[in-house]
Amino acid sequence: MTDFSSSIAPVTVIGAGLAGTEAAWQIAQAGVDVILYEMRPQRLSPAHHTDQVAELVCSNSFGAMASNRAAGLLHQELRQLNSLIIGSADRHAVPAGGALAVDRGTFSQDLTQRLSQHPRIDFRREEVPQLPRDGITVLATGPLTSAALGEDLQRFTGQDYCSFFDAASPIVVGDSINREVAFLASRYDRGEAAYLNCPFDRDQYLHFWTALTSAEQAELKDFDRETAQFFEGCLPLEEQARRGEDTMRYGPLKPVGLFDARLGDFKDPVNKAKRPYAVAQLRQEDKAGQLWNLVGFQTNLRWGEQKRVFRLIPGLENAEFVRMGVMHRNTFINAPTLLNPSLQFHKQPTLLACGQLIGTEGYTAATAGGWLAGTNAARLALGLAPVTLPPTLMSGALFQFISSASPKHFQPMPPNFGILPPLPQRIRNKQDRYGAYRDRALDDLATWQRQIQGVAQGVTQA
Repeated sequence: MTDFSSSIAPVTVIGAGLAGTEAAWQIAQAGVDVILYEMRPQRLSPAHHTDQVAELVCSNSFGAMASNRAAGLLHQELRQLNSLIIGSADRHAVPAGGALAVDRGTFSQDLTQRLSQHPRIDFRREEVPQLPRDGITVLATGPLTSAALGEDLQRFTGQDYCSFFDAASPIVVGDSINREVAFLASRYDRGEAAYLNCPFDRDQYLHFWTALTSAEQAELKDFDRETAQFFEGCLPLEEQARRGEDTMRYGPLKPVGLFDARLGDFKDPVNKAKRPYAVAQLRQEDKAGQLWNLVGFQTNLRWGEQKRVFRLIPGLENAEFVRMGVMHRNTFINAPTLLNPSLQFHKQPTLLACGQLIGTEGYTAATAGGWLAGTNAARLALGLAPVTLPPTLMSGALFQFISSASPKHFQPMPPNFGILPPLPQRIRNKQDRYGAYRDRALDDLATWQRQIQGVAQGVTQA
């Protein structure tokens, strides 16, 4: 246990996922001691597989890298803010076309080691069953908050959780993929060829679709199946398939822009007939290329059914699965009625929340919430006023949205350009418009950082 000598009381952080890891690091780096609680491995969640911090449960991708994309802009903002998580993601990146994807094993191991070795972080492996009623606390327990803490949070807020079901995709061994069938390519041949593509002809696709729609699903726990809600951004593949024969061909199995170069020039009109009817893509999971994730294949099928149905994919006839797809309940609070844009609770300003628990969607958004909650927790401990991020930033707009949206229909929100304030002048071209959003955001962030640093220096000198 760390021996703290500071006169400032330690800040408590509950949960060592992406948000909690980022929050604890930012607090410690600000010179404030942290007690970080993580219930694993004492108590496991329905979705986690390890006891490492910041474990990536669903996918190993943080989304598009390009800064004129919503996720990419959020990456860039966090780099400018010295985010621990994004810095680690950059160091442990694996090829993923235009996405920032990581070797999830080395990524989590690196972060676990860095937190454990920080002199200001007391890392405790135990469950916290109740919210602390005094001191400064960051709640970062994520969508899989333990039952005891969840019940206490309900008592504190006077509200039930909002809930939906989320799912993760299977992972297969690279050597078990038939490379005579699967081909390496990126869509439209752009950038590095980072995806393995399994092409279907029409008959193969229809056989797969029929098997998928009739396969047996695993029993959903904790909820009546009839009342279960799925998050549209992570819809199980079998649910997509039931919406129509061609739904997957316009979603995760879309063939547009993918062509096997071994068959000739994809731009040659003569080769049009050779283009696949549908394509299942696999993204590299680790730097060695030994593990591959089935992109968009989040599922709630029984494990035996997953093996049977997914081995109908051309090239995966003998696939060896190292992790099966799983489904788990995601819970989140009704943030518009409870939180300020600073991520403080109205009712108890010394209690802050971040991550998927507050209704932001995606790894990078969870990281951004951890950065802001951790920064504000440290500022409160140091006697400084909490801050809010400018709404012209992707991060600032996201926290402004979740704290002011309609409470009646509140649902998780991913980063997107639709939540940003309009530009002073209308720009018709989408890419130019997104580029202008990016330029404004990064300029405003730099100005904001200078102002905040100036305030902190002034308080210190006084």
